[in-house]
Amino acid sequence: MGCSGCGTCCVAPDISSLDKKVGERCRHLSGEQRCLIYEERPAVCRGYRPDEICAVIAAPTLEERVTNYLGLFGLRQD
Repeated sequence: MGCSGCGTCCVAPDISSLDKKVGERCRHLSGEQRCLIYEERPAVCRGYRPDEICAVIAAPTLEERVTNYLGLFGLRQD
């Protein structure tokens, strides 16, 4: 499965190395859902790979995808 560029992995999970909380948009995510520090991104971000979860959380908007992701893992935004 190829990355759809939906941006969910840059919003839904926490990324402690970037001091990013669950459900918070990464400060390095552009308006076009692209990483502004892609070449220097942290190891945790490099480890993200598109998989079946991407299909499970699919929705028309980023907000809906994030809500679906959080619900799937029983997470809440702080």
